[in-house]
Amino acid sequence: MTLTGRVLKFDEVRGYGFVSPDSGGEDVFLHVNDIEFDKQLLAPGVVVEFEAEKSERGFKASHVRIPGRGELRAEEPRPLPVHLEVAPAAEPVDDLMSDVLTANDFRREVTEAILASAPSVTGAEIRAIRDTLERLAATHGWIG
Repeated sequence: MTLTGRVLKFDEVRGYGFVSPDSGGEDVFLHVNDIEFDKQLLAPGVVVEFEAEKSERGFKASHVRIPGRGELRAEEPRPLPVHLEVAPAAEPVDDLMSDVLTANDFRREVTEAILASAPSVTGAEIRAIRDTLERLAATHGWIG
């Protein structure tokens, strides 16, 4: 059955909260996996519409949405504009030793480093960062 109610509380860290149905009765359990919009929109007092399902512990809300707003999802991350000034390559110093990677090895190493340090970065962002770093490395002779 479809009901409306107001969010009493919602713990974003634990991923659950409770809704007080407008029709009265006991509070309804609300789990983050059952909401159809960005969880950051949940706050005490927000009106939601939901399907009430009876469980062994009481009522549970499913297909939770904000009335009149349709499905709201978090925005997809957008690639950040990347601008990098590339300085001219310095004169090589004979007594310094360094590994020169192939372009493919460099791309693989950079991709792994980006994913390890920022796992939420998108594929498009990885490509933009990697391409910029590859151009920089080529101007300095770091890749062969």
